[in-house]
Amino acid sequence: MTEPMFPRLALIGIGLIGSSIAHAARRAGAAGHIAVHSRTAATLKRAHELHIGDSYHADPADAARDADAVILCIPVGASGAAAKAIAPALKPGAIVSDVGSVKASVVAQVAPHLAQEVHFVPAHPVAGTEYSGPDAGFAELFDNRWTILTPPPGTNPEAVERMHDFWKRLGANVDVMTPEHHDLVLAITSHVPHLIAYNIVGTAAHLESVTQSEVMKFSAGGFRDFTRIASSDPTMWRDVFLNNREAVLEMLGRFTEDLTALQRNIRYGQGEELFDLFTRTRAIRRGIIEAGQETAAADFGRPHGKADGE
Repeated sequence: MTEPMFPRLALIGIGLIGSSIAHAARRAGAAGHIAVHSRTAATLKRAHELHIGDSYHADPADAARDADAVILCIPVGASGAAAKAIAPALKPGAIVSDVGSVKASVVAQVAPHLAQEVHFVPAHPVAGTEYSGPDAGFAELFDNRWTILTPPPGTNPEAVERMHDFWKRLGANVDVMTPEHHDLVLAITSHVPHLIAYNIVGTAAHLESVTQSEVMKFSAGGFRDFTRIASSDPTMWRDVFLNNREAVLEMLGRFTEDLTALQRNIRYGQGEELFDLFTRTRAIRRGIIEAGQETAAADFGRPHGKADGE
């Protein structure tokens, strides 16, 4: 049997990502005892019913005590308070990590609370669904998806290597970059697309000339997929935008400039410019498929007809 990398793993928060880490770690034999924390009694009870962990704790410090690795699986805005709560219980040599999609803010919130002998290796598994809660987790979530490690300067190299190996064991591809570069990359690949989705769905909801029933009835692929993105956890995404505001605003500025140019192309009938843009963007889509981060199957690989309910 494979030796666990972490004899005791503590998960602070047990939503989609936390529960998926538990399932994937169990599948890979990467953790021995899995300690689960949730501040919500109903969520903790549900995690217990699903047998996600080995012990269940209302107090995050109790979950983190004697843990070899502690992963914060909570909205990024709560990271500082969680780090402060678990800090007294952390043993020397423990690794603290997280799963937030903003990294510079998390480093600023968490690092001041950790003792020098505790190693902080922030991480971001670039994987997820629009669902949340402990029922949403599944072991395959990270398979062939990327996890980005963003260790602050001076982080213990062995601790970084252990987290690198841990995520590989969970099925992920792993890359390492600075927190600031991560936030810029994710602003354009994830954060701004989510903001656009929220805005488009919100605009449709406020159109007086189009009824809500028509929006639902005639949702073509594009709008339907925006609604999937826009149904993501509101607490998590509120914190993402507030904690990555500089990078998001920078990318929104670039997007606005490009949108203005596109508006001009349409207004003045500049078909060649439109065709060139659409040709370039198709190449991006092909690249994503070739990288194994999406399927080329029709309609995003969704099942249809009878298979939908199976």
